[in-house]
Amino acid sequence: MTSTDQKRTERPGRFPVWATVLLAVLGAIILLGSGVLGGLTLRSAGSTLGQSLTRTAPVTSASVCDAERVARDVLPSIVTIGVVAGDGSGGTGSGEIISADGYILTNNHVIAPAADGATITVLYNDGTTHPAKLVGRSPRADIAVVKVEASGLPVIEQGDSASLQVGQPVVALGAPLGLSSTVTTGVVSALGRTVPVQSDSDRNAVLADAIQTDASINPGNSGGALVDCGGRLVGVNSAIATVPGASGVAGGGSVGIGFAVPQAVAMPIAQQIISTGKVTYPTFGISVTPIQPGQGENDQPGLYVQSVTPGGPSQQAGLAAGDVIVRVDGRSVGSVDDLTAIQLTSKPGDGVDVVYVRDGRRQTTTVTLGNG
Repeated sequence: MTSTDQKRTERPGRFPVWATVLLAVLGAIILLGSGVLGGLTLRSAGSTLGQSLTRTAPVTSASVCDAERVARDVLPSIVTIGVVAGDGSGGTGSGEIISADGYILTNNHVIAPAADGATITVLYNDGTTHPAKLVGRSPRADIAVVKVEASGLPVIEQGDSASLQVGQPVVALGAPLGLSSTVTTGVVSALGRTVPVQSDSDRNAVLADAIQTDASINPGNSGGALVDCGGRLVGVNSAIATVPGASGVAGGGSVGIGFAVPQAVAMPIAQQIISTGKVTYPTFGISVTPIQPGQGENDQPGLYVQSVTPGGPSQQAGLAAGDVIVRVDGRSVGSVDDLTAIQLTSKPGDGVDVVYVRDGRRQTTTVTLGNG
């Protein structure tokens, strides 16, 4: 096991005062805006890859975690990520070290400017800094990996997001408004959310199967860790909901509705990035457009099939242009994001049940997802 006082290699010095001030200011705008959920504005805020920190905090069924102990155990593996473009603009976010040799998990929207040449700097919990490089990113899932050249780093322990229960206490760690090493507590408010947020690609990012929490998450927390009472990673804090028109930073900041990408979704994507530098997704082999309520069969929303890929998964399953898909994997669908969420939580070869309407008749088929 790796102790928290292990040395990091080749570190430059601490952040200069001007940089600390800059990061604190820019941290207020790092969560990007998009979408509406229940009248609130949304703002985008696997196995362990390396050795893990020694954990002393037990899993507990108490209403709150021992935040002091979690902070002591986990904060050494949490970093603040600063991104600065050539024109001096930039912002900050958060991340967690997932391998002892320097791989760091974060959100795509935190480091997106680095794809166009912006520089990345990592601030460790002990106040030292190190330059980092972009390894790869998934704009669709809002996940990215950066790397520092170091060894013996303290690594966050992996949890099991699939075992989370509503009401379970959790702890969020990161750098809200550039305030590094900040810890907040709360509970799992809901599970299985599909949360679309703005992306720098030509389509929304989708927080698939997202964890909703009331642990305070604010601009700059993006990419930081959501952990259980044992200090194990269960999610990547990614977005908040704010009241439209509210004054103050990011539309009023946290209102107790935050969303995290589950560890079970984020880590396989991170592993793909580390292995290949890119991410591929299973595919339906289909092009669809949403039908709004009142336009679809039986006055319900659905997805109108515009085309299917010849020989692709959907055509092999019997789907054709002109069909209207109304349920996928047991759930009603009304947005392309619904299909994206299934792609992000599935793998090639998985069978997905699809209910569709053709010539006024409901039919059911199973689409075996293909390689993207």
